[in-house]
Amino acid sequence: MKIQFLLLCALPLLASAAPHLSYPLHASCKIHWTFEMACSDVGSKMSEAIKSMGGTSGCDNGSEKCLYTLTKNFDERELKATHKTPEKHYTDDLDITFSESGNTCEVQGYSTSETWYAYLDSGTNYCNLHNIITAAGLDKVAGYSESTSTSQCTQYDKRNCDKY
Repeated sequence: MKIQFLLLCALPLLASAAPHLSYPLHASCKIHWTFEMACSDVGSKMSEAIKSMGGTSGCDNGSEKCLYTLTKNFDERELKATHKTPEKHYTDDLDITFSESGNTCEVQGYSTSETWYAYLDSGTNYCNLHNIITAAGLDKVAGYSESTSTSQCTQYDKRNCDKY
């Protein structure tokens, strides 16, 4: 209870410091991806990647490429998932939206911590999304590009997706 009180007291200090900080005010990440392929293929590959990381086998050796759960199946426009950290069991919500224009699929990924007081995350929310892309092999397809920054992803500059 004391920790929650101290964190609650610290929030106004964090908010006042916000203009000087480069990270979002809550542990989260926004990423924009582009693929030169149909969104139906991108969404299917991402859904399969999430399902493949659903068990605990990816938790080996301290890795967090595990414990993903698909919470809303891909429906041509959106898919939703969660990722639970294996050690502390924190849960992050993932929302991924798709829009297609010609042969290009534009994808917006968003990951955010369910823990209300989470501010720093060592790049975990970035890795939550990045791990889906790499598990699906989408980082190797024609026309792949990714756009994000530390102002959109908490501790993007400190990410280590081999671990997280």
